[in-house]
Amino acid sequence: MFIVHVFVHVKEDRVEDFKRATVENAENSIAEPGIARFDVVQQQDDPTRFVLVEVYRTADDPAKHKETAHYKKWRDTVADMMAEPRSALRFFNVYPNEMGWD
Repeated sequence: MFIVHVFVHVKEDRVEDFKRATVENAENSIAEPGIARFDVVQQQDDPTRFVLVEVYRTADDPAKHKETAHYKKWRDTVADMMAEPRSALRFFNVYPNEMGWD
């Protein structure tokens, strides 16, 4: 598996708009064959901060995701909601590996 954590800091007055747009994107994303999981989490002590936890089946799948219409719609919709540019970290799955993930 190939895991991406996307860190997003949203303008305080746009949090609810961001959540709506991001949940719509997540619901469409999870239907992609290359996506195993797509979580949207909100920081408890600072509700303007989010992490998107994207779990892809291969290292090629994030690029495929970025070509979808729903991703492009999300990207354009939330662009002015950001308090700062989003950032990402990439990970490989170590455990669990019960599904035969490499």
